Amino acid sequence: MLLTTPSFRFAKAPGQSGQGRQAVQWLLKRNCSVTPAQLVWLYVSLCVVSLGIAGFFWVQGATMVMPFAWLELVVVGAAFRVYARHATDGERIVLQGGQLVVELESAGRLERAEFNREWVRVEPKNGDGSLIEVSGQGRSVRVGRHVRPELRPALAREIRHALRGC
Repeated sequence: MLLTTPSFRFAKAPGQSGQGRQAVQWLLKRNCSVTPAQLVWLYVSLCVVSLGIAGFFWVQGATMVMPFAWLELVVVGAAFRVYARHATDGERIVLQGGQLVVELESAGRLERAEFNREWVRVEPKNGDGSLIEVSGQGRSVRVGRHVRPELRPALAREIRHALRGC
């Protein structure tokens, strides 16, 4: 039987927990090309350029340019705000000792669930590359939103493998 190891791993390199046991951590984050701080600078520069052009045409007598420039900046600002709220969304899964801790962050709201290592189940919700359901002790959490659907089964296998202690 030929066993192959994947060319990638989701988990961060194991470290030592406070009790001398190894801890494994998975950090699943959004792929954001612009940070919220960069977005603020982009928006400020857009405001300066847009209002500068609108001011030039206002002075030339085109008075309706300025209200439309302000409307444009308000709409773009609202869109940037929605983007910035979700730019730091992510999932953190930590296996440490006898506990599996799942933390989901969405729009600044943190949801945390803890599971006993021996009783937790990790399986795809529907099987077709859907989200991974982590369940146990009457609770369940879906993870994998920030992982491509074709890689979710590999993530589920890696979590199961770590839970078995292999």
